[in-house]
Amino acid sequence: MNQERRDQSITRIFKAVFPDSTNHYDTLFGGTAMALMDEVAFITATRYSRQRMVTVSSDRIDFKMPIPAGTIIELVGMVSYVGNTSLKVKVEVFIEQMYSNDRDRAISGEFTFVAIDENKKAAKIS
Repeated sequence: MNQERRDQSITRIFKAVFPDSTNHYDTLFGGTAMALMDEVAFITATRYSRQRMVTVSSDRIDFKMPIPAGTIIELVGMVSYVGNTSLKVKVEVFIEQMYSNDRDRAISGEFTFVAIDENKKAAKIS
């Protein structure tokens, strides 16, 4: 793995958690969180490889604490492994309270991507 490329591809996205993205417990829907994580992982994989990338799996997503409405979340994606045609991206989701400095890790997971060519066949990561 190229450490400089890895460091340059770290992706951070911030979102506010509004009531329209929460469930009846006023916490972020798990499926919404997973979709946001996949998006950050995709951006990270693409920034690392600068190739067409597709998600092929998600590995163990751990929900450590609920994410309440009215908080800010930061999603951080980082390449954790690079193979011949695939790579893995670890994504962590942190909760920040809007009006304090409190910050906690709420969710973590890993996503595997494969590079594809114009014919949608696996391609070597260059």
